[in-house]
Amino acid sequence: MASIESVTLEVADPTAVNRFYTAAFGLGTQVRLRASEAPTTGFRGFTLSLTVSQPSTVNGLIGAALDAGASPLKPVAKSFWGYGGVVRAPDGTIWKVATSAKKDTGPATRQIDRIVLLLGVADVAASKRFYVDRGLAVAKSYGRKYVEFATSSSPVKLALYGRRALAKDAGVSLDGTGSHRLMIGSDAGPFTDPDGFAWETALL
Repeated sequence: MASIESVTLEVADPTAVNRFYTAAFGLGTQVRLRASEAPTTGFRGFTLSLTVSQPSTVNGLIGAALDAGASPLKPVAKSFWGYGGVVRAPDGTIWKVATSAKKDTGPATRQIDRIVLLLGVADVAASKRFYVDRGLAVAKSYGRKYVEFATSSSPVKLALYGRRALAKDAGVSLDGTGSHRLMIGSDAGPFTDPDGFAWETALL
């Protein structure tokens, strides 16, 4: 079964961006940085989500991100599915921090349970077929709306969402052009998917 070992964000200033991510989320090797001047504007077609155990952890991580220079897109709030908020990092990457819990069950921590890469695609069913053909197994599928792949042993989970729906969920305009500024490191690569998302052989 294919797995995702890391995602690489292509940024103008890796040193400055690394300072942000260290202060905001304390991310490890699952999220890497690479220098790039590839032109990009607006919504880049993907979001990264951090799933955590409880609301106080959401508050702490979102607060740290804002203090480190992130821009708010959706304030933290309760919803029918749990509790979460969305920010845009200084490099332009959109991050959602969320929990399915609606109440705290212990002291606040900075523990991140899982990183989820959500790709906004033009045709969810077609992209699903593309990824299944490359060795990814489907865990959940909701017709042409959403697909989640079974990557239980992977540091990064992959899901597909319609591009318009993903932009709405992130609280941004659908418009965007140029590079995704994203490289996905996996034992399934290298290839480029129908929406232009590039995969490379993971460097372990």
